[in-house]
Amino acid sequence: MAEFGWDVRERVGFVTLVGAERKNPLTFASYAALRDHFRGLVDDDSCDVVVIAGEAGNFCSGGDVRDIIGPLTEMTMPELLRFTRMTGDLVKAIKGCGKPVIAAVDGVCVGAGAMIATAADLRLGSPRAKVAFLFTRVGLAGCDMGACAMLPRIVGQGRAAELLYTGRSMDAAEGERWGFFNRVADDVEGEAAELAASLAAGPSFAHAMTKTMLDQEWDMSLPAAIEAEAQAQAICMQTADFERAYRAFLAKERPVFEGN
Repeated sequence: MAEFGWDVRERVGFVTLVGAERKNPLTFASYAALRDHFRGLVDDDSCDVVVIAGEAGNFCSGGDVRDIIGPLTEMTMPELLRFTRMTGDLVKAIKGCGKPVIAAVDGVCVGAGAMIATAADLRLGSPRAKVAFLFTRVGLAGCDMGACAMLPRIVGQGRAAELLYTGRSMDAAEGERWGFFNRVADDVEGEAAELAASLAAGPSFAHAMTKTMLDQEWDMSLPAAIEAEAQAQAICMQTADFERAYRAFLAKERPVFEGN
């Protein structure tokens, strides 16, 4: 069985997390396969935007209890560190893939699954969505896969601390109110596909630059960030898409971007 589904439709790539009978858990193999896939998207010209969803009404139940949690209890420290670094590498691959990533969250979204959603650029939830960073409930710290760095930047320090200390579930309404979800929609996958299509129709080189700067400016001072953005924008002003937008404006037409 494939570790995940992959389909490209009209410049949008769709990653589907699989394993419906156990709410799409992650295994050692699927962690590595997803990491390698997102790393490969840097040089993949077949799509400009990625949507991540799960099959059969759930997003992801996190690390598989039987396939991952059990074996971890028998590993040596070097083996454990190799594993935890690999899970973090998946987040880094999503952040570094060079394309906007949208998480379409339906049903269960917990543990490492919640971290995959957190690593996405945009998150849409269904009314059924339940998000939990439940590491503490299995005796682990909440600092997993970059949670203590990324989650406070999305929902705020105090709210992130509550979620990470308690491991409690956050429903869709609270997730939207706290800013974890950009919005909640009944047809979350359809909404995500529509949003992805609109982004794919935009200037993909400029979108990639936006993603890069959103990531790199986390640890910059404001003057350094302003200078970095000046340089980034000057690069974008050299693209043909920038000129296409200008010509379309003069002609009172909608610009057709080509990503260069």
